[in-house]
Amino acid sequence: PQDGFYAAFTEHYPEELDLRVRAGGAVIEPLLAAAYKPDHEHDDAVTSVGIESERACDPRKLSEWLTKTLREQGNDIFRMKGVFSLEGNPNRVILQGVHMLMDAADGGPWSGRERKNSLVFIGRNLDRESLTDGFASCLA
Repeated sequence: PQDGFYAAFTEHYPEELDLRVRAGGAVIEPLLAAAYKPDHEHDDAVTSVGIESERACDPRKLSEWLTKTLREQGNDIFRMKGVFSLEGNPNRVILQGVHMLMDAADGGPWSGRERKNSLVFIGRNLDRESLTDGFASCLA
């Protein structure tokens, strides 16, 4: 209802949304329109490694292995997520990590869910065998 300059930012092109600005029933053409579409490239060196086990983990061994792994490979580990069953702990342990940083939190009771370990690494130049063997060394 007021004169002025207006801007619309969307995740889609205006024609995808049938977006038009109207005043008094007439379509107003934009003075300036720009589309930003970043190039999308795939890096074949970026992969993921998923590991699962029904056996509980030894908390000390798991902590030492994760710390060592992130210290040595943290620049190549973009993301790490896990749910763990730790020996002697009735609750789930939730782990999240980005590069060399990680945080573990109490995930509450298993509440009828199957107790198991699930761990996923996303990164560059990941060695599936080394990660799988390293994790296996943490099992109780």
